[in-house]
Amino acid sequence: MPATLQMSPQLEQIHGETRDNFRAIANGFQKLDKIKDSNRQSKQLEELTEKMRECKRLIKEFDREIKDEEGRNPPEINKQLNDEKQSMIKELNSYVALRKTYMNTLGNKKVELFDTGAGASESTSQENVQLASELSNQELINAGTKTMDETDQAIERSKQVVHQTIEVGTQTATTLKGQTEQMGRIVNELDSIQFSIKKASQLVKEIGRQVATDKCIMLFLLLIVCGVIAIIVVKIVNPKNKDIRDIPGLAPPAPSRRLLYVRTGKHFD
Repeated sequence: MPATLQMSPQLEQIHGETRDNFRAIANGFQKLDKIKDSNRQSKQLEELTEKMRECKRLIKEFDREIKDEEGRNPPEINKQLNDEKQSMIKELNSYVALRKTYMNTLGNKKVELFDTGAGASESTSQENVQLASELSNQELINAGTKTMDETDQAIERSKQVVHQTIEVGTQTATTLKGQTEQMGRIVNELDSIQFSIKKASQLVKEIGRQVATDKCIMLFLLLIVCGVIAIIVVKIVNPKNKDIRDIPGLAPPAPSRRLLYVRTGKHFD
């Protein structure tokens, strides 16, 4: 890599770890030539395979960091970084091919470098075998780049789904909060209405009691007036009835008066 190439601290760390793993892989293959026991050779190949998987992961991280910093770097730096990435992919694939050669020597025809895990499908395994053995270096580079691009796109889609989910959750929480506040206001209004109805009921009862009292008083006064009128009528009709006392303030009926005069001779003269 050119000495003038500048990288961010994150890229420098990833690049350094990748190069360290490549040196360890190269040393491992040199030691493999000195090992005569097939079991020890198989164990050594397994260790080298793990380091190759780690290199593959680091190259993917390196590619993601390049894309994240693409807008901040000059075009020349971006081109140099991409060239360095392609160089690392090519070097990794050369180790993959070398590993396949040793595996064939040991009688193991399977190539498991690019397995996705214990649950990898048969079609994926066959595809990885083709990437490691049958394709040219440029095709391997293109296939690796395409795979990393597809992975990045899947990650971006997942991020968008998570972002949309968060937005929906936020809107739902806001709506629920508004509805809760509205229900609280409705409850307060219902309490006020119930209190008003209770006060109105008490007022109606009080008015009813006052009306009933007024009616009793009016009835009592009416009875008194009727009694007085009855006594007056009886007194007028039967003034000699001693069982009925005179009504205070009412003069007794005047007795019938007779004109008395003396008949004398003068009056007839």
